[in-house]
Amino acid sequence: MANDATPVGAQLSGPSHVDTELRDLARDLFDQFREMSFDGVGISRETYGPGETQAMEVIERLGQERGFATRWDAARNLIVRLEGREPGLPVVASGSHLDSVPQGGNFDGAAGVIAALLALLAANENGPPLRPMELFVLRGEESAWYGGPCYFGSRALFGLLTTSDLQSRHRQSGKPLEHHMATCGVDLAPIKARRPLIEPRHFHCWAELHIEQGPVLIAREKPVGLVTGIRGNVRHRRIVCRGEAAHSGAVPRWLRHDAVLAMSELLMRIDEHWRILLEWGEDLVVTSGIVETNKDEHAVSRVPGEVTFALEYRSQDTKTLQSFGNLIETECKQIGERRGVTFDPGERVYTEPARMSDDMVSLLGAQAEAVGIAYEIMPSGAGHDSAIFANQGIPSAMVFVRNDKGSHNPHEAMEYEDFFAGAEVLSRALQQAANDPREMQG
Repeated sequence: MANDATPVGAQLSGPSHVDTELRDLARDLFDQFREMSFDGVGISRETYGPGETQAMEVIERLGQERGFATRWDAARNLIVRLEGREPGLPVVASGSHLDSVPQGGNFDGAAGVIAALLALLAANENGPPLRPMELFVLRGEESAWYGGPCYFGSRALFGLLTTSDLQSRHRQSGKPLEHHMATCGVDLAPIKARRPLIEPRHFHCWAELHIEQGPVLIAREKPVGLVTGIRGNVRHRRIVCRGEAAHSGAVPRWLRHDAVLAMSELLMRIDEHWRILLEWGEDLVVTSGIVETNKDEHAVSRVPGEVTFALEYRSQDTKTLQSFGNLIETECKQIGERRGVTFDPGERVYTEPARMSDDMVSLLGAQAEAVGIAYEIMPSGAGHDSAIFANQGIPSAMVFVRNDKGSHNPHEAMEYEDFFAGAEVLSRALQQAANDPREMQG
């Protein structure tokens, strides 16, 4: 922000932005979402599926009942708008997603949508802000349903979905994403043409509340985290290592081309490179979450001739992602030559790292301090829609809420008082931004 006029972190006067009525509403919404989407184990709301749509319609109805304008864009993202005194000014926006992983928790995504709704309701009670405020309920943030690609709703906003994204196959139906999008009423013409549904200049700033998906805030004993950056990632959904199938008793070690041992050696070499890079101070995490031999061919007495596996690595640094990818390529070549196998890496899916706005982080921190809420400054290891907004040059930030038992599982354990602390920080910051005529810096 510019240096003249009121400081970025000026304390807003008046009572709590999350009063008793709003707290009761939030609890009711969490309960309603759980009841709608409980699958017997956890929460399942498919990306571009009926459960996601039904949850979004709950927010739409509530917004309309409270007098807000609502609309669905071509990608079937939902936008709820509180008009400002100057409707033509860029908007202050917040939101998150309502899809979940299979058998996930009740707070991932939903917490950000509900917190943004509370902020709009609180702002409305205080009278129209200078700038318009908008809640975005974004489709398809999760990667679990289509094997890797994610952020479908936010990427569609800016014309970033690819043909490969649209052809990604659903894990259960086997049908492509574009089929399920069309079933939900998506207008595929602008999506396929990669035309932006909204321009970055529409936004004054963006902020997203989300549960933390790791243990940092629990360990630090703080209810809230302010995110400085989001790791990007490289994903290979299906690497195929091909060797030569053989009889387990008849072929000696020196004549084998064992695909599983070659894959195992590769993963151990990758793990060693990871260890060394961490010692050098690099930011990096690596995961191989899927390993498969062909069930129609594998046997106890058969040397495996083929194995497929997934590989994902994440970092806040683009150069680290590039150099680590080069290391993996070199290891594949060397192990392949030594063991007589080949590695086919398949499609490479890349998500760019994102840096949050210093102005926005300062604004959130000042509002937390104004009401005595302890917070941690931290990066995000998990990906979020906010990365897409930030990389479009929109001043962006995230508020993390302490959450025990991790995420992407049915045991998420966010405490409501922690949620209300995060929602308070978010609401105050959004209203401060909405009443400030100056421009944000990304």
